[in-house]
Amino acid sequence: MDKIQRATIFRNRLEDAMRSADMNVGELARVASVDRSTLGQLLSDSGARLPNGHTLAEVARTLHVSADWLLGLSGAPQTAADVLEGSLNIAERTRTPLDENVFGWWQDAVGSKIRYVPASLPDPLKTNAVLEYEFNHALDKTPRQAIIDVQEKLAYARLPETDLEICMPMQTAVALVRGDAVWEGLDRSVREDQRQRMATIVDELYPTLRLYLFDARPVYSAAYTVFGTQRAAMYLGHMFLVFNTTRHVQALARHFDSLVRQATVQADASAAWLRDLK
Repeated sequence: MDKIQRATIFRNRLEDAMRSADMNVGELARVASVDRSTLGQLLSDSGARLPNGHTLAEVARTLHVSADWLLGLSGAPQTAADVLEGSLNIAERTRTPLDENVFGWWQDAVGSKIRYVPASLPDPLKTNAVLEYEFNHALDKTPRQAIIDVQEKLAYARLPETDLEICMPMQTAVALVRGDAVWEGLDRSVREDQRQRMATIVDELYPTLRLYLFDARPVYSAAYTVFGTQRAAMYLGHMFLVFNTTRHVQALARHFDSLVRQATVQADASAAWLRDLK
């Protein structure tokens, strides 16, 4: 690209940015603290004028666009900071009867596929007794709030337009049945009720809800959810790392699909596997 072409791109994009900001030459010169005559020359369609570094930086800052975009070096007008903020943010869990962040993301994805790797057992499949056990000493949510949350998620899972895939380690269910790890001390009858409830709901809602079980020895995954094509959230404990760009969402969706391909127990057999688990 020669200087004339770059100057033309700069002039056109500067005019577009000024229109978007609803600013004329005088206002831009005043707010950006640059010479008005300099801006006039840059906007003139004669010659191949390009701004110096100071003028470029101040104009870009004032118009909230990137200098690279003004010069034709980038196709996105946002600054690098704006792109980063839009693609990745941290959302704290809210202490409400329903986790508003998460359920809002679930609702936004109605009609799209939701891919879900739970931190322990899948929320929509938990019994009240297990929730009371899990959240009895939690700092961010009471057992009652957790129960309401799960009721809402189960109601969502029952919607006819739901497309929900869950992928979890086989070892999580085995630990529940044995009373190992976090389940140590939980009454055996409660653990048995939880196993049966998972099998019943998975059987009832298949194929709109599909549970895959993978072996955690050769395969690993952190807890995260992909909400359609617009958003993915990784659970960190008391907060979520949220991805909003297509590239990041697609990468996590591909990771989930690889978990499905490597699953030891496929969705059509998971209910029977849970029933046979002793």
